[in-house]
Amino acid sequence: MSSISNSHIARRRFLLALAAWPLAGLASSGPETLTAGFKRWGSGEFRRFGFLIYEATLWAAGEDPVRPPLALKLTYKRQIAGRDITEASVKEIRNLGVANEALLKVWGEQMGRIFPDVRPGDHLIGVHLQEGARFFHNDRDVGKIADPAFARAFFGIWLDTRTSAPELRAALLKRPLA
Repeated sequence: MSSISNSHIARRRFLLALAAWPLAGLASSGPETLTAGFKRWGSGEFRRFGFLIYEATLWAAGEDPVRPPLALKLTYKRQIAGRDITEASVKEIRNLGVANEALLKVWGEQMGRIFPDVRPGDHLIGVHLQEGARFFHNDRDVGKIADPAFARAFFGIWLDTRTSAPELRAALLKRPLA
């Protein structure tokens, strides 16, 4: 009984910390604050036509790295316009087959208002929460999409078994050393 009680208390503390966490991230000096309380999982590189586009790192709060809450950090190696990030995201979600065109249009408009242009060295951190997704650019909160279906679809770009980048998925899901 006490292990259930302790587990319940630990979960409650974690959820309270998670609720306050986006505000703490605004004053942070680095991505470590944004991922506080999360366990780092794997990392890997995303390349297109041989060119390194970004490095990705996954953090998860629990033992299952594909269940929220989780965070994905992309550190860009190239200059990319926010509209191109949005278009690529819509295309990848479309390829997963998890949303109709009307929903993709709505999500594309929402992402278009959030995703900034990036330069080499910039990073975006997406946080998948039960209620949706929150995004940070260079540790600054840039917006959220409060739609659980969007969050599942968006993070599916990297974590779904149907991803277009299975090698990166495998690298991200690699269990960390104890």
